[in-house]
Amino acid sequence: MRGEISDAISSSEMRALELNAEYLGVSPLQLMENAGCAVSREIISRFESKKSRITVFSGVGRNGGDGFVAARHLAGLGYKVTVILVGKPQDIKAKVVQDNWRSVLSMSHSVETIIAHDSSLIPSLDADVAVDALLGIGAVGPLRPPVLQAVKAMNKLECFKVAVDLPTGINPDTGEILGEAVRADLTVTFHRPKTGLIKAREYVGELVVADVGLPKEAEEYAGPGDVTLTRKPRPPSSHKGDFGRLLVIGGSETFSGAPTLVALSALRAGVDLAYIAAPQKTAHDISCIAPDLITVKLEGEHLNLGNIATIGKLLEKSDAVVMGPGLGLHEETAEGVREVMNLIEEAKVPLLLDADGLKAFAGFKHKVDFPLVLTPHMGEYEILTKSRP
Repeated sequence: MRGEISDAISSSEMRALELNAEYLGVSPLQLMENAGCAVSREIISRFESKKSRITVFSGVGRNGGDGFVAARHLAGLGYKVTVILVGKPQDIKAKVVQDNWRSVLSMSHSVETIIAHDSSLIPSLDADVAVDALLGIGAVGPLRPPVLQAVKAMNKLECFKVAVDLPTGINPDTGEILGEAVRADLTVTFHRPKTGLIKAREYVGELVVADVGLPKEAEEYAGPGDVTLTRKPRPPSSHKGDFGRLLVIGGSETFSGAPTLVALSALRAGVDLAYIAAPQKTAHDISCIAPDLITVKLEGEHLNLGNIATIGKLLEKSDAVVMGPGLGLHEETAEGVREVMNLIEEAKVPLLLDADGLKAFAGFKHKVDFPLVLTPHMGEYEILTKSRP
């Protein structure tokens, strides 16, 4: 696909998609193979002569791994290929990159490898094509040696320059030039253009968007990558509560496990404080199971209108609410769910409605004016919509 940047994606969103794809069974090795192969195809289509000299500048990260794959494909077809590793081999951390580096090293007759762990070791080479596989979307701050010197060396070469995913030296999200950047004649980006390409168009050259096999489901379904997007950095000076207070309204005289699992999952995902508002005996049982949860004891054996004032006070110090797990299907509980939702709507607090909360909502559902997430399984979906999904 030729370059259109109206459908751009941020670097963090792209990493999230890759994690989701791995969860769906598409390995990083597959994605790297497809990316490097796409780069080699674009070069082959422009330089048919096998006498063409191709120099690949690779970093130690995954962008460098894409470069190793491209080098392997090009050398396998008979091109004269040199790979310059800009960095130390021991600094290659990702196994998928290590594997492709070993593959290039094993091709000692068809690929010349140069290790430039210091700026002084970057050679002066003549080339017909120079491939920039140094940082890609990994560039966020000013370039440092030896990468900076490698970028300068590439820009001095009088040859056709190909950037892998993004020219090194461009902030992938803002397009800011980080002191120095590769001036590419061609940029082969993957899946969707990165937002930084919009502002830095003069460094991009021709833009080609290559499909690397990311399944549509990686974007359509929530997965591990989406969780990483919600996580915030935690500075040493942070305090308890800075990263969210969740209120879980659930449990009844019969069920205590469901709200406990929700609250514990929230803590594991990064929420600082998790409150559970549950009937008195249920709250006591939860405290025994998980003492790291804060329980608030409600009067009665299940949620009822008499609990509304207590829940209202809890809402004042909560950033989000989960309501429904283990509530039960008592008539009083359905009335309580309606009143709690009225309070939440007034406070504009985000709500996730689950399980018995969904079933109660089905009886009085209406258009709401606050952030609401519904999580029905198939049976609950039928109750909510009176139709099968």
